[in-house]
Amino acid sequence: MSLHNPKTMWHAKSTDEVIAHFKSDGKRGLSDEEVGKRSKRYGENELVSIAKTPWYVVFLRQFTDVLILILFAAAAISLAIGELGDAVTILVIIALNGVLGFVQEFKAENAIEALKQMLHPTCKVIRNAREEIIDAKLLVPGDIVLLEIGDKVPADLRLLESFNLKVDESSLTGESASVGKRSDTVEEETPLSGQSNRVWMGTAVVNGRGTALVVETGMQTQFGQIATMTQSVKVESTPLQKQLAVLGRKLGIYSVAISVLVALAGWLLGKDLTEMFLTGVALAVAVVPEGLPAVVTITLALGIKAMAKQKALLRRLQAAETLGAATTICTDKTGTLTQNQMTVKKIWLAAGEIEVTGSGYDPSGHFEVNGTEIDYKEHADLLMLLKCGLVCNHAKVQKSDAGWEALGEPTEAALVVAAYKAWLYDEERESLISEFSFNSLRKRMSVIVHEDEGMTAYVKGAPEVILERSTHLFRDGKPLALDESKREEIKARYISMAASGLRTLALAFRRVPEKTTLSEEGVENELILLGIVGIIDPPHEEVPEAVRMAKDAGIKVIMITGDSPDTAGSIASAIGLETDSAITSSVLFEMDDSALENKLKERVLFARARPEDKLRIVKRLKSMGEVVAMTGDGVNDAPALKEADVGIAMGKKGTDVAKSAADIVLTDDNFASIINAVKEGRREYDNIQKFVLYLLASNSGEVIAIFVNILLGGPLILIPVQILWMNLVTDGMTAVALGVEPADKGIMKRPPRKVNGAILDRYGIMMIAVLGGYVGLVTLWLFHHYLSQDPEDGLLLAQTVAFTGIIILEKMIVLNFRSLREPITTVGFFTNKWLLLAIAVTVGLQACAVYVPFLQEALHTTAMAWEDWALIVIVALPIFLLTELYKWVRWRER
Repeated sequence: MSLHNPKTMWHAKSTDEVIAHFKSDGKRGLSDEEVGKRSKRYGENELVSIAKTPWYVVFLRQFTDVLILILFAAAAISLAIGELGDAVTILVIIALNGVLGFVQEFKAENAIEALKQMLHPTCKVIRNAREEIIDAKLLVPGDIVLLEIGDKVPADLRLLESFNLKVDESSLTGESASVGKRSDTVEEETPLSGQSNRVWMGTAVVNGRGTALVVETGMQTQFGQIATMTQSVKVESTPLQKQLAVLGRKLGIYSVAISVLVALAGWLLGKDLTEMFLTGVALAVAVVPEGLPAVVTITLALGIKAMAKQKALLRRLQAAETLGAATTICTDKTGTLTQNQMTVKKIWLAAGEIEVTGSGYDPSGHFEVNGTEIDYKEHADLLMLLKCGLVCNHAKVQKSDAGWEALGEPTEAALVVAAYKAWLYDEERESLISEFSFNSLRKRMSVIVHEDEGMTAYVKGAPEVILERSTHLFRDGKPLALDESKREEIKARYISMAASGLRTLALAFRRVPEKTTLSEEGVENELILLGIVGIIDPPHEEVPEAVRMAKDAGIKVIMITGDSPDTAGSIASAIGLETDSAITSSVLFEMDDSALENKLKERVLFARARPEDKLRIVKRLKSMGEVVAMTGDGVNDAPALKEADVGIAMGKKGTDVAKSAADIVLTDDNFASIINAVKEGRREYDNIQKFVLYLLASNSGEVIAIFVNILLGGPLILIPVQILWMNLVTDGMTAVALGVEPADKGIMKRPPRKVNGAILDRYGIMMIAVLGGYVGLVTLWLFHHYLSQDPEDGLLLAQTVAFTGIIILEKMIVLNFRSLREPITTVGFFTNKWLLLAIAVTVGLQACAVYVPFLQEALHTTAMAWEDWALIVIVALPIFLLTELYKWVRWRER
């Protein structure tokens, strides 16, 4: 019989039943012989890839784009007609595009490898009646594991014994508070988050110790099931990929249609068939912007560097432009909006309420009353409470190269930090005599220390428990009797604090007479209540501004967290995230998809969410036509991160699982960096649109010049090799430089672009028609102007002037495409130095094409006089000036 059985309710069985089922021994563990048998049967305790894409598939799919296929066809035709140089040039462009895409895609396909690396810690087990430290991947069902503070849980376990054990399950459940664990049996219907006798692979022990039995390993664990969910999510094409695919198909059809039409028309008009075939090839090459795939890939690759400056690392080339189109950001709370560092914010004393400044584990901060800083030295009640929180504590806070960090239970660390703000130190703990530890039944912890006054007990715990055991209230340095009205006042106070999203703890003390029996009942009564502390996981300081910017940019932010509705609502309010309702997992489960979609149209947050909930929400949003970005840092976020159009993981606190599933990783764990990344994504898309329009306008000019020239009965104006030179060398260089154009002003004040909108809108098509038409007709005029001066021997010069003229015209109109909305007077002429350099280099290369002998022979050119250059510049200037004048008038009328 297999020991693995996901349907077995291990949490509902007694420890003896579980041990018996696994044929183990709680004291001796398994024997080496039995471990060997089970290892062969169940394999290693690691994740197995079920959907890893081979590297050669990743490489080959780089060449399935429609424009790439058109380039392959152009290369084949070039070979067929003997143009070997043209074919080689095209194939080099294809190879460059493929290699750049492969490098990024192959990294992204290695997500499961990071999961494996994460699961190779060591662990302490009992085997052969002795303790051993082994590689966690060697665990088998039935092994006995020893857990201590700081351990990573190596598999899914059933507790056999526990001593003050607490586990941080935030990476699995999203719950920011650590969870107390005990070995007692719980009811069968208890949900995963409530199974207090179970600990899960990938979570961390933050307090106490325990002994547990391995019940699930590898892919059978909760961690493994989430990994399976993550791998099963289908990766869809990005909006830009879809738009370019549509554009590529259309251009392919147009190129073939125009080529056949023109070649056939010329042949019917009496032209030579071979010449018309070459003309058709030239037109096909002219229609398709051969450099576009490479330019898009290079621009997106350059965007990786630009994104890195915004603290965002891209794992997929297209992630940036997709983020720019995001309409909804679904964000986890713990560690994303908040710092994942518990912080004391309020202290209630008998004398009144005190605010505590600062956040996280950094002990900088002070104490305030009504916004005014107070001197803690003058408040004996406050100092006594802070001392109690420090002494009745196991956590430590220390500074490392990465900043302040906590060792131990986060709530206890918050009390240590609060004490540090009053310059109380750990020496207060050195005289410990005895301790009564916290557990979920007692809901309190006590320590007894030796002081000058004798023995003192310091106690902390749930407010209702401590209040019940208190007979006095500490005020002005002395105890006052607690009457019923004061008890009601204190109860109302801690209920109010909890309702505002604060986690509450009560602190108390008592002097212990020497002859007192040091037992729970002998010590934990007749307490003197010191006060109530309110603790919260505070938001990042930059988050409120980031939320406001998201709203201005037309992006909806939805919080999806495993925390409670009160806590989630409190954080939402603190960061300016407007919500009308909070929906828990149980309520969400009862909703059908239609009801959920209606809720998603409202201002809503989701609390107590499970991994399946996050995945479902993202899917429903996508079905509603939203472009969804999902942020998160935990194991539980991975499936939703991969399902989203853009998955954004936290780099510092994020698990490797989340990072592997994400498209973007934030290096500073700052929600505000997402908005900067959105701006960068919008800039990249804008620039891709600009150079698509520029390339199409340039190519349209070439088509118009060739097509109209055929109708006029003239000789070939441009030959295929010249068109390839323009499209792949001169146009490609300036298009790449256009890709680094700075963002337009107000780019974050406009709503997200429509994901199903065409990359060519009405205004773009108008620019292509007008500018492309001008380029084509002026080139045609230059050709016939020079041809008419010497019809017999002037053809080569006329072709050279037309060839050079169309390049200069295209470099002139590229300045018009620097912004589709703003005039160059607003953009700034020198703000894109790379473009100016590209224009200068392009003109220099064209000069080489005209004057260098071997290039003259290859490109069929001849030397030009300076007057020829001057005429070209004169006829090129009007289109630049008139277009900028039109944009300037539109800009002024806004």
